Amino acid sequence: MRDKTLCVKRPEVSHQGFASLATPTYRASTIVFDSAEAYANRSKRGPDGYTYGLHGTPTSRTLEASITALEQGLRTVLVPSGQAAITVVFLSALMPGDTVLIPDSAYPPVAGFCENYLKPRGISYRIYDPMIGSGIATLIDDTVKLIWTESPGSTTMEIQDIPAIVAAAKSRGVLTGCDNTWATPLYFKPLAHDMDFSSMALTKYVGGHSDLLMGSIAVKDIALHKRLKDTMRMIGMGVSPDDCALALRGLETMGVRLAHCGRVALDFARKIADRVAPELVLHPALPGAAGHEFFQRDFAGASGVFSLVIPPHAEAALPDLLTAAQTFSIGASWGGTHSLLAPMTITRATDAHAHPGTILRINVGLEDEDDLWADLEPIIEAIATAPAVKKAV
Repeated sequence: MRDKTLCVKRPEVSHQGFASLATPTYRASTIVFDSAEAYANRSKRGPDGYTYGLHGTPTSRTLEASITALEQGLRTVLVPSGQAAITVVFLSALMPGDTVLIPDSAYPPVAGFCENYLKPRGISYRIYDPMIGSGIATLIDDTVKLIWTESPGSTTMEIQDIPAIVAAAKSRGVLTGCDNTWATPLYFKPLAHDMDFSSMALTKYVGGHSDLLMGSIAVKDIALHKRLKDTMRMIGMGVSPDDCALALRGLETMGVRLAHCGRVALDFARKIADRVAPELVLHPALPGAAGHEFFQRDFAGASGVFSLVIPPHAEAALPDLLTAAQTFSIGASWGGTHSLLAPMTITRATDAHAHPGTILRINVGLEDEDDLWADLEPIIEAIATAPAVKKAV
């Protein structure tokens, strides 16, 4: 071979005796084949086969297999974000004339996707009270093909009665899915509760370091896996092997990070509830929280995200108090090593369990607990200054 060819062609190097604890990062757009016949028959490799880099490499397959094991499923697909995971489920499960039911507590872009993308294309949606439980049966008509859940709601923190919702859906042949980002499969397993789809924003606790965007959808039915893969193939959706490598690295420490963040967050929630009206603190593990009984029944633990309702008298002071924080940062998302504060303006489509107005979402990271508490104290004091919201002594 001539020099320019040698610059491109790689020599064979022995891997004998080499073993690494790290998963290799296999980057590829083109997948090469041993023969013309193998290339011509590449479609026969099926959804798990390697045909083109967009559809997976050994790095992404390793991450898929890891999540599948945690979810107690059969297959997982990876998509570019948590929102993409939800939209791919909807696009795979719904056709014009169908209806999807979504909870009032869902991540706001879910309703936006339904209103601005699905609805103009003939797919309807209806919003339901997240605490409806078995009563959801009254909302299921012949057009309903999917019931979506988010438990807890990632801002308002209601825990849904997943078994009751699944039972109502199964009796009518309706698919169900859950955004399980808050709990991760370490603390809740939707597929083990007979849900059809379990999605996560891997951006958050799996990635764990606020430096990647990715989502996952796990299923326990091969036919549903094929529908998801077909949808992704048609719209040209895939993920980067480098991001998969970061997710695999984050996954290794997720258990210890989640345990620490969950412990500190619950401690903070209890301390805040002792200073202000307990109903202003939205944390599923607190008695009196919406769906607390379902949390105790179904969940193995709590993550590091909870919310604080900001009463009207404290809203004006909040921006300056957030800006003055020394350890917390201000920003969207959560699940990383850095603690975050995110003020949210909440509007509700249903009346029950409503917390309209300003809610401060608190994400606990890995910083020193005393430093974090020093940032929260002025906010708590601003809330507690009004006698109407002080806890009765």
